[in-house]
Amino acid sequence: MLENQSNLNTKVDDSASNKTLRVENMFDRIAPKYDFFNRLFSLRIDLLWRKNLVNWMQSDDPKQILDVATGTGELAIALWKKFRVKITAVDLSQEMLNLADKKIKQLGADITIQKANAENLPFESNKFDAVSVGFGVRNFENLEKGLSELRRVVKENGNVYILEFSRMEGVLSPLYNFYFNKVLPFLAKMISGEKEAYAYLPDSVKNFPCGERMKNILLDLGFSKVEYKKLSLGIVTIYKAKK
Repeated sequence: MLENQSNLNTKVDDSASNKTLRVENMFDRIAPKYDFFNRLFSLRIDLLWRKNLVNWMQSDDPKQILDVATGTGELAIALWKKFRVKITAVDLSQEMLNLADKKIKQLGADITIQKANAENLPFESNKFDAVSVGFGVRNFENLEKGLSELRRVVKENGNVYILEFSRMEGVLSPLYNFYFNKVLPFLAKMISGEKEAYAYLPDSVKNFPCGERMKNILLDLGFSKVEYKKLSLGIVTIYKAKK
């Protein structure tokens, strides 16, 4: 089921309104090939990353979940397949949501999707048993405000789960960084003609807080306990923040 609400703010180097419009347009353009490129450039490891988040949430036994920055609905659908509960999913891009809607209808999943502002979510406080965000928080216009909203809408003692890119560690990191920063945007442009989105990706990851820095931000915002685990040598990190 598809509902329309206000836009999700994102992070680029213009005024607030231009940021939202620029990123919305960018994701609208790449929506038809978004899943294909994710599988291609991650060698399908993105499926395992989402599975890790879903499995970590299992101990919560959630009955109602909010998935923020749902994109084409990949994480929301993975959560529904695991828990078979009511899921609400929000995002910026209408084209992404249209693709998510098609997937959801084919599955007959109990997932409601709508446009909404991550920094001003249209939900009452303490509504959801768990909240998830897959590869979305680094796009928030105001990180602290967006994270505070996630905390507001999750129930007391509920958890917010964040899956996000971080920075690879170890001897392979120079090779990975070259691929991530140079090769990936070049291949994306060659294959699709769309370089901006995949140049934006490494730029948005470069200075984004991860690990202990992100943990401390979440604790400062009032979360009572924060755990995290790195996957794939630190390419991504999953955070579990308890209200």
